[in-house]
Amino acid sequence: MKTRSNPLLFGVCLAAMAALSACTTTQKQASIVQTAPMAQAYVAPAEEIKSGGPLGPVELTAYEAFEDGGFKLPKIPVNKIDPQFLRQRVVYNGEGFEPGTVVVDTNNHFLYVIEPRGTAMRYGIGVGKAGFAWSGEAQIKDKQHWPKWFPPVEMIARRPELKPYGNEVGMNPGLQNPLGARALYLYQGKKDTLFRLHGTPEWWSIGKSVSSGCIRLMNQDVVDLYDRVPMNARVIVLQGKETLQDHRRSAPQS
Repeated sequence: MKTRSNPLLFGVCLAAMAALSACTTTQKQASIVQTAPMAQAYVAPAEEIKSGGPLGPVELTAYEAFEDGGFKLPKIPVNKIDPQFLRQRVVYNGEGFEPGTVVVDTNNHFLYVIEPRGTAMRYGIGVGKAGFAWSGEAQIKDKQHWPKWFPPVEMIARRPELKPYGNEVGMNPGLQNPLGARALYLYQGKKDTLFRLHGTPEWWSIGKSVSSGCIRLMNQDVVDLYDRVPMNARVIVLQGKETLQDHRRSAPQS
């Protein structure tokens, strides 16, 4: 992205836009892109279990800086993050659900990917207002590698500085893009829910309720999630005191 005026002012605008809601964007059909390699993980010694991987946190090198899709993701200072919100394999009762099913626990700020034989990969998340406003079930019908961001007309009306990204121009992928390194788009049937699982450069917002957005993960985590979760995967969003048991006998919408 090129500056058009005062570089300092432009930088302030970019920082502000990175905090905007990435959930109410207009969905655009994107071409298929190749997936970058996952960050290395799961090599720390831990209790071995039959699911094929160790319990416990990933090796912290998973959060080091690395090149991805032409961008260099910066290192995440994991020592400043509550360890419970770092990516880790945990014991989790996903009996009755297909491996690859995603469970978003908004109340506790966790996202789980169900694995066979009683475990799940767990990620810390930040939950925005839109994330607390939607619950239920959906399926992942689109996955974007370094997605563009298309602010809706209503947002542009409130924030004139976004006008250059209107008229289907969009904000190009990059480190300041509100959708981060990856975005997974949730549909109910053929209807876009406008609910997203997406990356964020704002690692300090993980484990917190934030002012905007849907469900955000650290960029290193959303890269891992993108490769781990298949297209058409079932996604269950839990709100309040709702539990996975409440969805155990229900079927996903198709």
